Amino acid sequence: MKLYRPLFLFLIYNLSAQQKPIETIYFEFDKFDLTPKQTEVVNRFIKNIDTSKVESVQIYGYCDDRGNDEYNFRLSNNRAATIQNFLVRAGFNHGKIVILEGKGRVILRPDTIENLHETRSRNRRVDLIAVKKNSFGKGIYNSFPNKLKIGNKIFLDNILFDIGSSKLTPNSKKELDKVAAILEKQKGLKFEIRGHVCCTPDIYSDGIDRATNERRLSWNRAKTVFHYLSSKKISKNRMTYQGCGNKYPLGKGENLDRRVEFLITKI
Repeated sequence: MKLYRPLFLFLIYNLSAQQKPIETIYFEFDKFDLTPKQTEVVNRFIKNIDTSKVESVQIYGYCDDRGNDEYNFRLSNNRAATIQNFLVRAGFNHGKIVILEGKGRVILRPDTIENLHETRSRNRRVDLIAVKKNSFGKGIYNSFPNKLKIGNKIFLDNILFDIGSSKLTPNSKKELDKVAAILEKQKGLKFEIRGHVCCTPDIYSDGIDRATNERRLSWNRAKTVFHYLSSKKISKNRMTYQGCGNKYPLGKGENLDRRVEFLITKI
């Protein structure tokens, strides 16, 4: 495959309990407009995706390592915006696009890369992620869509904890960084962070946090998320938190019960 031509790759992979199909659109150097061949592929993606089963879409733009940060952030944002505008013009629901972000350049050490030209060509891209609807019932979402109602719950299956721990995993931090970016755009949204536990005997209402030996594991999980979002400049006035213990199992496996979720309290 020639390196100077745009490349397309459609991947289906599993993350935790749900599938997230990715469409990756590769751009030519210093470009953010679509060629006819790219347009054809994006059109095919729109045609083939079952929007009735998709809750939301996330769009991320990237650049290769050449150039300064300011220029590459602008270019990566332009690439992401190009895909968003194309989707909307083609009839895709604008409200389903919950994240649109340029990530800037992908930092490399050229002296350590065996095939530098190919690596750079794969970094000049937009990743388009479709989040599938969950199976937990009405009013529960896998993302922060634009049209939320008071009482809706947001459950993100990448914000999970190890047994007996209230410490955030690297994957949880990455997911919360996305949440913080969304909350910055939806500034009127207020919510309660609810912590949960699994695997606790019925005679107890909560689990033991191994780090503190307190039987407040669900509270500590919620508090950890509260403070992490606060560290990302989300106002504490928008958030409360509480521990729900083992009261609300999802019935989808123990790992999904070691979670936090967000209860919308004000729009």
